[in-house]
Amino acid sequence: MFYYVEGTVALTEPSLAVIDCGGVGYACSTSRTTSAQLKPGQKTRLYTHFYCREDLVQMFGFLDLEELNCFRMLLGVSGVGPKAALAILSEAPPSKLALSIITGDAKLLMQAPGIGKKIAQRIVLELRDKMGQGQGQAETGAATLPAQTPGGVNHTQEAVAALMVLGYSQAEALQAMEGCPAETTETEGIIRYCLKRLAGS
Repeated sequence: MFYYVEGTVALTEPSLAVIDCGGVGYACSTSRTTSAQLKPGQKTRLYTHFYCREDLVQMFGFLDLEELNCFRMLLGVSGVGPKAALAILSEAPPSKLALSIITGDAKLLMQAPGIGKKIAQRIVLELRDKMGQGQGQAETGAATLPAQTPGGVNHTQEAVAALMVLGYSQAEALQAMEGCPAETTETEGIIRYCLKRLAGS
């Protein structure tokens, strides 16, 4: 319904941002990651997801498409609603969420309020399948990049797979990886580097 809202930040709370667009205030539920970067009076754009159920009509907004994609990805997991998805993203922004899924680290997700062991494991299992598909596609293109550790973990392939799940193509992920500092060898660091390049910063 709405791809994004753009205007002036009128109000922020830990899980809410009100954006004034031409005199109309759009209330967007959001993660602490996004709300922490907003200040009243600041011009901004939030990418939105419109959630409509019989008992709930709500708009969600995020500063970048990666977080929006993660939110939608979490909603696709059985038993995960908007409140739980926001709680997870508040504890684990896209790079950390992708890493926890790749490594099977359900404990990170359990740090979010209301997320128990069973639901955390379900999230990891269901989304790891999707990431595994992306990683399989990424192996050929990423195999020539020097990111494999002596233990056999190819952090480059993991990072490419994560970026593909976040909505980028394999070609975009590999291009964003060019020039990655040699000292950046861990998966999360590579993901963060690529996201900054993809965002144009």
